[in-house]
Amino acid sequence: MTDEGVLNKRGRVDQLAVKRVGVIGGGQLAWMMADAAKKLGIELVVQTPSQDDPAVAIAHETIFAPVDDATATAQLAAQTDVVTFENEFVNLEALGHQDIDFRPRLETLKPLLDKYNQRCFLRECNLPTPQFWRLEDYSSPQFPIVLKTRRHGYDGQGTFIVRNQTDWEAILQTLKSCPLLVEEFIPFERELAAIAARSQTGEIVVYPIVETHQKHQVCHWVIAPADIPQSVAADVEAIARTILSRLEAVGIFGIEFFLTADQQVLVNEIAPRTHNSGHFTLDACVTSQFEQQLRAVSDLALGNPALKSGGAVMVNLLGYETAQNDYSEKRQRLAAIPKSVVHWYGKSQSRPGRKLGHVTVLLEAPSAAELHHQALTLTETIEAIWYEVPEQFS
Repeated sequence: MTDEGVLNKRGRVDQLAVKRVGVIGGGQLAWMMADAAKKLGIELVVQTPSQDDPAVAIAHETIFAPVDDATATAQLAAQTDVVTFENEFVNLEALGHQDIDFRPRLETLKPLLDKYNQRCFLRECNLPTPQFWRLEDYSSPQFPIVLKTRRHGYDGQGTFIVRNQTDWEAILQTLKSCPLLVEEFIPFERELAAIAARSQTGEIVVYPIVETHQKHQVCHWVIAPADIPQSVAADVEAIARTILSRLEAVGIFGIEFFLTADQQVLVNEIAPRTHNSGHFTLDACVTSQFEQQLRAVSDLALGNPALKSGGAVMVNLLGYETAQNDYSEKRQRLAAIPKSVVHWYGKSQSRPGRKLGHVTVLLEAPSAAELHHQALTLTETIEAIWYEVPEQFS
């Protein structure tokens, strides 16, 4: 930091035109912006419903209101230079009546927030994606099949892999008031993800492609970089660049992919924000995804996304019980792992599946295959420390 601005990746000084950023959402994704905001000299003003939300502790100011409260967002905009998003649970119709500098723009978010519309956008871009239907256009399920709620699904919520007619009928009854998307089931070899950012000037950077591992549709760990052929990594990066360019996005996006046994890449989902698959960047990359988001929305040159080590593994610390517990003893044991960093989100209550923190371990290895082996071994070590019995995370 200098008196005039921020040193960019080319060693030149960027002028700080944006000094106060409004953030809609106060969860751990906003909380993890704190160090980057301090580094860049940016004040964060957060709109979030609860005093217990993680980002309240790091915000310069907080507006306590639901994230879809458009009146509160107008107040947020009046106190800041630009407004960005920690989550996508916003009311586009209400926000569209206000003159607010959103980054990404509401026009960018519009085709993404409804999963059916997102699939249609990908098809219009001629990008590979699973076959899909609106529920009302689909009558003869071929099992297994995937059902998704079209809005507000995250961390596995709202996604169902249906394997027989009985379960199909039961889930439809449970979700009868929700608009639903039907997708073909993809027997993928593995899941991949890309974090990509685009600036106001159209500059795009893509982080190393990672492998992610889900259990019950919830991410448990991420390995960076993925042990995949260069041709597959190039396909993923090209798709990410196409998506951000077509959307004219300003900000950072997490894009999830399926990789099939014949090495075909299919887009699974797009998140218009920082993403769990990018948490490794906090410790393993020159520029974290959180700094990159602030750079993109603040008219600063984008930072260097390169790895600082041979690779990294990130493991989510998920709740496995309903309890008031800071798990300090377990966190101390995790911190004792060489080259590990534990990030604890400061949440006061644990419940099954809740993201309480994550641990990242930096890796060095002579080959991608050896790095992948090291990472898998570490995931087993970390989960054995964190969970009391294997059934709690299997």
